[in-house]
Amino acid sequence: MIRVFHVHVAKPTLMLGLFDALFLFVSISLGYGISKLDFELAIFAYSEHGMQCAFYVGAIMLSLLMMGLYQRQFISDLKIALLRLIASFATAVLAMSIVFYVFQDTRIWMSALLPALAIGLVSVFLGRLFFVRFADISAFKRRVLVFGSSNQAQEIESLEDHGGFLCVGFLKIGDERPAVDPSRILECGSDLIDIIAEFDVDEVVVAIQERRGAMPTNELLACRMQGIQINDFWTFMERQNGQVELDELRPSWMIFSEGFSSRSRLQRMVKRVFDVVISLLMLLFSLPVTTLAAAAVYLQDRGPVFYRQERVGLYGKTFFLLKFRSMTVDAEKDGVARWAASNDARVTAIGSFIRLTRIDEIPQIYNVLRGEMSFIGPRPERPMIVDELAKDIPYYNYRDAVKPGITGWAQINYPYGASVEDSKHKLKFDLFYIKNYSLMLDCLILLQTVRVVLWPQGVR
Repeated sequence: MIRVFHVHVAKPTLMLGLFDALFLFVSISLGYGISKLDFELAIFAYSEHGMQCAFYVGAIMLSLLMMGLYQRQFISDLKIALLRLIASFATAVLAMSIVFYVFQDTRIWMSALLPALAIGLVSVFLGRLFFVRFADISAFKRRVLVFGSSNQAQEIESLEDHGGFLCVGFLKIGDERPAVDPSRILECGSDLIDIIAEFDVDEVVVAIQERRGAMPTNELLACRMQGIQINDFWTFMERQNGQVELDELRPSWMIFSEGFSSRSRLQRMVKRVFDVVISLLMLLFSLPVTTLAAAAVYLQDRGPVFYRQERVGLYGKTFFLLKFRSMTVDAEKDGVARWAASNDARVTAIGSFIRLTRIDEIPQIYNVLRGEMSFIGPRPERPMIVDELAKDIPYYNYRDAVKPGITGWAQINYPYGASVEDSKHKLKFDLFYIKNYSLMLDCLILLQTVRVVLWPQGVR
């Protein structure tokens, strides 16, 4: 994998993105050539219409990213990919139309845009078809040697089919009980350097529970000096899954691992500017929607439009979160905090719709502007629920090391959590976000939030 601004990108996915950009550039060039019936113009379109070509490619690439078309599960399923491709191109056309109206210099002739879109859609889909058929062969995969053969090694083996890597084998350490396929356990007669050379290994993963006395430190150091990547189990799983593994996680890994830099002054300043700019833009563009939503909530039962609820924020300090009311006025008249259930009877008809479309979350922009929340961050929970979860889930209180957010890495990767087990899974994503925070990751989450809004999962 390649790390770009704290975001791990698989090499095949990066290749797919580059090919998409190339196909889109060729499609807009052909579009200009077709519009003028001039083949020479199609070859040199960038010289006369460079800004328009770049804007066309950029708008569609951002739309592809928003619709999740660089995520593994949406790349491999071609039916879903086609639907999302169509939605991506439609979203890009809408965005381009708005920009064309405001900035006349970016306008693309309709006689060039329509054939470009048709060619681009077909070529990008065919590119994905080719990618699914051929890019998953072993030659494209990272070759991994796993140092260990017990439970951690088995977890790595279970990811192999869809993880973009190939396990060349497992090395049994001492008297550990193997949990992987016995036929894949390598003989340890040779030095580690020789095994790496024989199997053309790109990366060694140390996956053993008890390292004391079992780590061949000198051999691993020699491999590192030869440019072989060495990772421990937790770092490898974090990179593969986009989450921090909690089971058997050691505090020393969190103390010494790279990341957890979101508290630096520069990071805080950049994030605050990002929050204010995005919030003001969201307030402006959502004004018609919020006006209609407020009227609908009021007319539903003549009750309050907004709902204020105490939540836990930065460093455990509480604040009152603001939302459009989606439940009946007396939803918690007994004063007991509880998660929303599927088909919850307390949710009103209008409330069900605004929850499904995430409109009920928009008033939280006010909390962001007040500095109580960030636009991107872990979901804020109620104090009573936090106290209960902290007893059952290790490291749960570390979520409040950053401001809570309207959307976040956990929200786009995991559906609504309504149990201790769900909260544990979401904490894995929250810790990944806190550890790997960057402005680029915030932008990626913001784009992916569009996908979650258009294709709701687990909304309650």
